[in-house]
Amino acid sequence: MAETVTLTADQRDQLTRISTATLTTVLLKKGLRNNYLRGPLPLMEDQGRIVGEAFTMRFVPMREDLATPESWSSPRSTRAAIEEMPDGAVVVIDAMGVDDAGVFGDILCARMAVRGVAALVTDGVLRDGEGVVSSGLAVWCRGIAAPPSIAGLTFVGWQEPIACGGVAIFPGDVIVADGDGAVLIPKAMVAQVIEAGAEQELLEAWLLSEVKAGAKLPGLYPPNEETRKRYEAWKATQE
Repeated sequence: MAETVTLTADQRDQLTRISTATLTTVLLKKGLRNNYLRGPLPLMEDQGRIVGEAFTMRFVPMREDLATPESWSSPRSTRAAIEEMPDGAVVVIDAMGVDDAGVFGDILCARMAVRGVAALVTDGVLRDGEGVVSSGLAVWCRGIAAPPSIAGLTFVGWQEPIACGGVAIFPGDVIVADGDGAVLIPKAMVAQVIEAGAEQELLEAWLLSEVKAGAKLPGLYPPNEETRKRYEAWKATQE
């Protein structure tokens, strides 16, 4: 198999405990507003939360002389790209939001699962829905359609910058996906996002317990100085 991705096991573990909702809040506070991929949602229930580095793939509009069944056997094909996917990667496909041509089907998804790919995320759709589900590959997409990719798209390359769901994604950026959708974390910001995200999750868990105990929202959420002091005192007891 290709060289494994460089996201550390500890970072991956920590990110699996931070929701995409929390991540978008943390990234917003750090000045990044455009990080939620519009369109991709879980294909199946209970896919859990996945984390991995982005392996990017890009389609452009269908062109009849290029988007042919013969193109599937060319050196620049989706099949060739799959053989370059590293273990643990999250494959992110720019399908330009096309929803009437499936970028991948059951056989390709099965091969990705065998190679240890963590998940597939796309702003397009897949085909062979039952087979894709049976492959065991976690998928975030816009839905299912019967026609193949060449009915509406032309595959042009992999491991280059793409736009997926309106978000700019570079190879190696970190993707976190759960029941709320998929979020991009720029690779250079992973460590600081993890630190802030873990703190945000802890704070919100405490705030929720306060709400359930009858606390009123003004001054609690967002927390004022007095609430912050009570939270810090509680956190010290947890540590």
